[in-house]
Amino acid sequence: MRYISTRGQAPVLNFEEAMLTGLASDGGLYVPETIPTMSEEEIAALAGLSYEEVAFTVMKPFIGDTFTDAEFEEIIAKAYQGFKHDARAPLVQLGPNHFLLELFHGPTLAFKDFAMQLIGQLFQAALSRSGKHVTIVGATSGDTGSAAIEAFKGLSNVDVFILFPHGRVSDVQRRQMTTPPESNVHALAVEGDFDDCQAALKEMFADHDFREGVKLAAVNSINWARVLAQVVYYFTSAVSLGAPHRKVSFTVPTGNFGDIFAGYIAKRMGLPIENLVIATNQNDILHRTMVTGAYTKEGVTPSISPSMDIQVSSNFERALFDVYDREGPAIAQLMDELKAGSFAISQGAMDRLRDTFKSGRASEEETTATIKDMFARTNEVLCPHTAVAVKVGEENLTEVPMISLSTAHPAKFPAAVEAACGVHPELPPHMADLFERDERFTVVPNDLEGLKSLIKERLA
Repeated sequence: MRYISTRGQAPVLNFEEAMLTGLASDGGLYVPETIPTMSEEEIAALAGLSYEEVAFTVMKPFIGDTFTDAEFEEIIAKAYQGFKHDARAPLVQLGPNHFLLELFHGPTLAFKDFAMQLIGQLFQAALSRSGKHVTIVGATSGDTGSAAIEAFKGLSNVDVFILFPHGRVSDVQRRQMTTPPESNVHALAVEGDFDDCQAALKEMFADHDFREGVKLAAVNSINWARVLAQVVYYFTSAVSLGAPHRKVSFTVPTGNFGDIFAGYIAKRMGLPIENLVIATNQNDILHRTMVTGAYTKEGVTPSISPSMDIQVSSNFERALFDVYDREGPAIAQLMDELKAGSFAISQGAMDRLRDTFKSGRASEEETTATIKDMFARTNEVLCPHTAVAVKVGEENLTEVPMISLSTAHPAKFPAAVEAACGVHPELPPHMADLFERDERFTVVPNDLEGLKSLIKERLA
């Protein structure tokens, strides 16, 4: 299995190289050269298997010969042993033809654990074999950071630096990043928004001397291994509802487009997905793009669903690469235009996007109303991000079962949830003392050179 850049100018890599590299040297994102497919018989054979068994079957074609079957099975087993539900990603029925996929049973209570716990084990196995040390720098709008820290804390051959927007994540999200005591963990609160954090990360990767000097690696959703891990739960949930003999649809709350792009890969692999519905909050650049055909930044407004407070959706580049017939120069030109604030998508490419994706948005008021309404109707307590998905999912219900992704535990956003439905969601027992733990983080200006200097100082 070979991996190519969306901008067409970076070296072709194998899975291990693409995983450890993260962002391509030309600024693009790595994608598989070809997408492996599964027959109806192979998909049907997933019924009744454990999550780990499905994960092995779905992901192995993308891994190539990086790991033996036995090594990869052990990596997967270690990745999911800390989850608090035997099904890993259980389904809950909300109403006729509407289901909730609970993705918050991992160690940090968010869907990012599915990818990050796996990528931590993949990195550990690869680095132990080579004896190398890497510096992981990640940008987070809330959940990626804590999941990365949980996956990499205490590892001897990794230092992990997480950039998060100061004052723009929930208290629980912040404390999950700032309370681990391990010396290889560095939480940096950037005086800016998530897009500022993500831009700094991309600039670090673009600086060849810095990148090589600190042996930079990425675990944001720009890393292909992150997307690949998330493909698995599309298969487990769809098969639970009758796939491949029955079509399913998915509604995904997304800001960075990574999670819904995983659904797109599942569909390309042969999973019978009728609709992939993009659900956005008030920072609705993806929905606006689907409506207008123009990707135009308008600034970020803080919301009660902060992990979606994004205007630069990195993984959207991967989707554009496909609908532009994998023409790297065309994507490079669009990304250059974005630096000025916007780009227009060609009519042909837009038609192909609309053939695959639908979209919707939820305002703050609609998000709050959905939390209240769902609790009254089903006794389910939703986090604000999940409520965005449920609201948009209900607007797109058909005779095909709809699966809305529940991406975080409501206890990560207790103030917003309690204000909406009167219930204060409690943290699970393994995290009950979170607010008693000492915090350790550094507030830093939104300054690229200052960030690079700080990282080099910490590594010295």
